[in-house]
Amino acid sequence: MKGKMRAIKLFCDYEPKKEYRLTHYELTTKKIWDSSSVWRNPRVEMVEVDIPQIGPRDVLIKIKSCGICGSDLHFIEYDEDNYMLYPGHGRFENIILGHELSGVIVEIGSEVVDFKPGDYVTAEEMTWCGECVACRNGFPNQCERLEEIGVTYDGGWAEYLVAPAKLCWNINGFKEIYKDEKLLFNVGATIEPNSVAYNAIFERGGGIKPGHRVVVFGCGPIGLFGISQLKKAGASKLMVFEPGEGRRKLALEMGADKVFDPAEIENSGNRMEDVILEETNGQGADFYLESSGATEVTMPSMLNALSVNAKIILVAWPPKPVPTDFKKMFPRASQIYCSMGHSGNGTFENVIRLISAGMIHPEKIITSSYPLKKGIEAIEVAKKREAAKIMLNP
Repeated sequence: MKGKMRAIKLFCDYEPKKEYRLTHYELTTKKIWDSSSVWRNPRVEMVEVDIPQIGPRDVLIKIKSCGICGSDLHFIEYDEDNYMLYPGHGRFENIILGHELSGVIVEIGSEVVDFKPGDYVTAEEMTWCGECVACRNGFPNQCERLEEIGVTYDGGWAEYLVAPAKLCWNINGFKEIYKDEKLLFNVGATIEPNSVAYNAIFERGGGIKPGHRVVVFGCGPIGLFGISQLKKAGASKLMVFEPGEGRRKLALEMGADKVFDPAEIENSGNRMEDVILEETNGQGADFYLESSGATEVTMPSMLNALSVNAKIILVAWPPKPVPTDFKKMFPRASQIYCSMGHSGNGTFENVIRLISAGMIHPEKIITSSYPLKKGIEAIEVAKKREAAKIMLNP
């Protein structure tokens, strides 16, 4: 397909900080592991570009919905020196953003056999090679040649997207559940962040046992989806700490038993660990999901309220080094797990099954949708951190 399309692009300046030592990988690929140390002066613009062309193993997707992720906002936001806030992996020199997406296949490559034009699909963001040692050992999220949709190459804040067919997942079955097409595709675009939560909780963290007492820090979409999954998995008491009133209400809708405002706790002269210990009869929580990114604040509370054999799962990247007192972990036989990505181990397929079975309801956190042409306005609304999930509908 040839022609022009509307898209939202991110432009940055490549200016590594003097103290940041670039690796050979970063020097040769411009894919940076700590983007906040290299990419400067981020700015987004609505542009008109050529519709991308497919290769033999690709599909061309007409984008119907693409979410605005917290990571997307960190790509755009910057510190006092104008360096991007996002501390993770990326190549942001000139790129169409957007990695939480769904749409309709309009064209397939000559070697594609599992999809056809007209299929409703979503796609993984993590573009694994399948050939490196990490991939062959079953760790696609740690691929040595990792690319990422909307992070290292063009993404879904556009009218069309080219994606490798191997990343796509069929969601035709959603037609039986969601009669409203816009809602169907909006839900389809939540599969990626749902899968990030699923990968963190069940794959990296090994899940919970029914009856476990659980704490979630931060109620952005990943935290909210994590709440839903953890409650369905059998959390007997699910406690949430979130400063935003609207997001606390959503946490209750998604399955939280109790929600707390960290500011109110602090103003009362208490600490978050005091609340956790009171709610668990002094035993501490069995499972922590850290999805706030404020790990320098939450880590002390987690370490001071560990049950025996407790797990701490870090799914939000902390922007700065976090002091951790490991002496508090040894007597509790506790563990810390770090999680990145969502690929492999049946994650996408299992999330699709959970939605199809009506066990989780992602639509509850979709707070608003904007046409792509109003995408810059939508980004400004998302920056306020009052909404849970905002969708762009090209």
